[in-house]
Amino acid sequence: MKHPPFENTVTHLFKQAEEQGSSAAVAYKQDGAWHDISWEQYASDVHTAAAGLVKLGLGKGDTVCILGFNCYEWVVMDLAAIMIGAIPAGIYTTSSPEEVAYILNHSEARVLLLESTEQWNKIIAQQANLEHLKDVVSMIRCEDIADEMAMDWATFMGIGSDNDKAAVEKLYAASAEHEAATFIYTSGTTGPPKAVMLSNKNLVWTASQAADMIKLDATDSSLSYLPLSHIAEQMFTIHAPIIVGWKVYFATGILDVLENLKEVKPTVLFGVPRIWEKFYTGLKEKLGEASGLKEKIVNFSLKAGSENSADIFSGGDGGGWKYRLANKLLFGKVKDALGLSNLRVGVTGAAPINAEILKLFASLDIPILEVYGQSEGSGPTSFNRPRNNKPGSVGPAYPGTEVKIADDGEIMLKGPNVFLGYYKDQEGTDACLEDGWLYSGDVGKFDEDGFLYVTGRKKEILVTSGGKNIAPIPIEEDLKQIPAVAQAVMVGDNRNFCTALLTLDVGYLLKDKMGVDITDISPLELVNVLESKGKTVQGFAESAEILSEIQAGVDKVNSKYAQVENIRKFAVLPRDFTMADDEVTPTFKIKRSKIYAKWADTIDSLYTG
Repeated sequence: MKHPPFENTVTHLFKQAEEQGSSAAVAYKQDGAWHDISWEQYASDVHTAAAGLVKLGLGKGDTVCILGFNCYEWVVMDLAAIMIGAIPAGIYTTSSPEEVAYILNHSEARVLLLESTEQWNKIIAQQANLEHLKDVVSMIRCEDIADEMAMDWATFMGIGSDNDKAAVEKLYAASAEHEAATFIYTSGTTGPPKAVMLSNKNLVWTASQAADMIKLDATDSSLSYLPLSHIAEQMFTIHAPIIVGWKVYFATGILDVLENLKEVKPTVLFGVPRIWEKFYTGLKEKLGEASGLKEKIVNFSLKAGSENSADIFSGGDGGGWKYRLANKLLFGKVKDALGLSNLRVGVTGAAPINAEILKLFASLDIPILEVYGQSEGSGPTSFNRPRNNKPGSVGPAYPGTEVKIADDGEIMLKGPNVFLGYYKDQEGTDACLEDGWLYSGDVGKFDEDGFLYVTGRKKEILVTSGGKNIAPIPIEEDLKQIPAVAQAVMVGDNRNFCTALLTLDVGYLLKDKMGVDITDISPLELVNVLESKGKTVQGFAESAEILSEIQAGVDKVNSKYAQVENIRKFAVLPRDFTMADDEVTPTFKIKRSKIYAKWADTIDSLYTG
């Protein structure tokens, strides 16, 4: 088969098939056991799926949408589209029927791969409004869909002829590095999602740089569980593993992540802050329970771990007798409990994370590197390195890029990872892309060592009625460290003082206030368990004990900041912020404007009461 002049991700897949052959490329769990798929099979299935797309009439520039949780069919369809010069576009499984229809229509997708009848029902609800969709392919685990436009995966994989495969090879050989290779639909914190156009060059260059920077190789492995509609998960599930040749395990579900981690023990793990925060809360709780000799062991080990990590983060080799002893006494046990015993590289990104979380993990010999960026930069703008890491910063500029701060504090990026523009939105493209520089919309600063610190979004900077500019994110992150608090949103724009909306951590309420062991309770069931015991979140939100406890925490946070940045009043809400209520994105970013609008009466009461 003739390859294109520029080696795109599909080219690297075929190379891995030649070099690694029957070695495992990916694995999925079925009937209680993990099953491998080889590099040869992976490449062959992509070629077959590409022929299926050609049979359905797709070619260069056409769009294929994918709606489902991470799985083998997801990545095969994605790569099959890239192979023929078509453009894959993921849709978040949490999207409403209206949001699904918007993306299908905006992208002009003619083919949709979907996961379940639950997702199919969204198509049924909007079928009269779908202008371009012709064919629906269901994933292997999907129930039968009785509709003339639908076919199952096996049928789809069998429709391509030899002539179609030959057509695939011609389209593949003609693919170019600067053509759009994927659409990443932004999660839309401020309005309808935009389609970020990323090229073959964007994807391959960015993934290759990451592999070189973190020293990843074919002996590594990762767990795929965050939405593949997000560029970061695509990098860690599709592009980097294929370029490097490491094995990817597909999680069985977002609620099975801890169980899956213990089973597969990956060496590489990407997590959004909310994932690391959940681990952190449990760890802090367990470590805090130690007393007597165990407490002394914990304190010794954490100190040894902090010293070891600090040495490695500044370029040293770490080690020493204290570290070796601490590893035997504590670190190994903690890592085993989390499924991180083989972890070499942990990465956090997509939203801010409190530095205290990173420091605790570092003290437990679990290094987590914070990355900062956006879809428009193919993911990374800056990235902490394994041996050049400052927890609390988002690292030096990504290798091979230029990053600078504009006069107004905005972070700017130039490099081979900068996107082509927004699909069908020249005005939006022109607003953030000028002379090759991507204007991020974020505000930040560099320290004397070249480490970047992000202080907030330009549009989210609160300007008080007295004219003081306040970056809410660092304060919100500190408020979230109050044990009873799950989420925090600061208010103060055009106001004469600052307030906050806080939600309660139901796990904390059950364990610390009701004595319930929550170890085996699903996060989705916590509220139900609480209510089954005659309590409500609203009841705790109105509890004098809880309010007093939170006030003490708020006072402690206030002591760190200037008086004008202090939280003078707060409201504890009767429920957490959710995707279902359109208050957070699928990667758990706060939709500030939506929250302000939804809780407007509560906010007003803080200023009138």
